Amino acid sequence: MLDKGSIESRLSHRWRATAIRSLRAFFAPELRAWHGDQPLWKVFWGYGVLASSGLALLYLIALEQEHILIQQALLIFLAGYTAWILVAIWRCAENSPTGWGTLARGLTIAWAANTMLVLAFLQADLLTTYMGR
Repeated sequence: MLDKGSIESRLSHRWRATAIRSLRAFFAPELRAWHGDQPLWKVFWGYGVLASSGLALLYLIALEQEHILIQQALLIFLAGYTAWILVAIWRCAENSPTGWGTLARGLTIAWAANTMLVLAFLQADLLTTYMGR
């Protein structure tokens, strides 16, 4: 005889396992990029340039509409995304021709440094907004 707790435990475990498998399948390209198993051009142009531009556009829209909480959330997300893309490009550069890999790494370091400075200034601006200027 199965008790209610045992059934709930099995369903809960099964649901979690399914959710984890689904997330891994959904984020498989990003995980491959993180491990350096994606082509450099895809990671550099797709995630580094295109996706970052899209995130910057979202921030500009939130700024224009004065959605402070969305701006704050995007700044936090962009900081994490910058760390992820830096590692992903660095690792994917190992599998590319030497010149392109070196160029991508250099550009990515410069981009990441610039992004961190911009994020710091945007965060300072948000802090002044929080305090009422």
